[in-house]
Amino acid sequence: MEPGNVTQSSEFLLLGLSETPGQQPLLFVLFLSMYLITVLGNLLIILAVSSDPHLHTPMYFFLSNLSLVDMCFISTTIPKMLLNIQTQSKAITYAGCLTQMYFFLLFLGVDDFILTVMAYDRYVAICHPLHYTVIMNSQLCGLFVLVSWVTSAVNSLIQCLMVLDLSFCSDLEIPHFFCELKQVVQLACSNTFPNDIVMYFSIGLLGGGPLAGILYSYSKIVSSIRAIPSAQGKYKAFSTCASHLSVVSLFYGTGLGVYLGSVGTHHSQSSATASVMYTVVTPMLNPFIYSLRNKDIKRALERFLGR
Repeated sequence: MEPGNVTQSSEFLLLGLSETPGQQPLLFVLFLSMYLITVLGNLLIILAVSSDPHLHTPMYFFLSNLSLVDMCFISTTIPKMLLNIQTQSKAITYAGCLTQMYFFLLFLGVDDFILTVMAYDRYVAICHPLHYTVIMNSQLCGLFVLVSWVTSAVNSLIQCLMVLDLSFCSDLEIPHFFCELKQVVQLACSNTFPNDIVMYFSIGLLGGGPLAGILYSYSKIVSSIRAIPSAQGKYKAFSTCASHLSVVSLFYGTGLGVYLGSVGTHHSQSSATASVMYTVVTPMLNPFIYSLRNKDIKRALERFLGR
């Protein structure tokens, strides 16, 4: 194909995690299992929260939203990857690639924002317990979730519209298992400087901003916990945010590890393998982290499954 705008009939090739034919059945079984575990685990969290009136609180409202987003997040990439392995095809249409890119960025952003809101919820609960129900009212919680979706949707739309203006050459191979924005932009023949500026500005604003909010919330939480005189009181206060802290550490630790590790290197295949951690493993582990470390969720799951 000559350099020029890609039409809707054009295709990208997703090279996946491995091009070795003998490894494809193993990858299919592995990722199918991880996908089913993720969907089932997060679905159980949503059903447990919705079925137990005792869990109709801001913290569990945000947790059920996080589980919903995690299910959607992993569903934007893994089903297509499994289909390509099963059909022995690496192709994804241009429209399909843009669609996958849009929803991936959308759910990634919402995931990030909800984790930030959950940190604020824990901050209010521990630092201002007497005013918790007044501050974290249903209107504010709904507004937080709405703003998270709208902000992420606008960012995703801007990024994808800018990709539409790019021209691509004959090499349309993406060394990844999904249409990752950075990898697609790197395939363009035209000037990608505006895309790079918007991309890194978005990462700084929509990634660094929420991270700063989380760090500020936990700095206040730590100060409040240190002021509690009894060891039992400190443990009880910390236990209410331990699960969230574990999920945040996993999400940001793996995500930042992938992107910081890819700076200045061209080993895209290694980056694709590492990105499995935050695109697949993190959504899969979240239900286990919350159910294993949270007695309320455990009891709700037992009651729900015991029906």
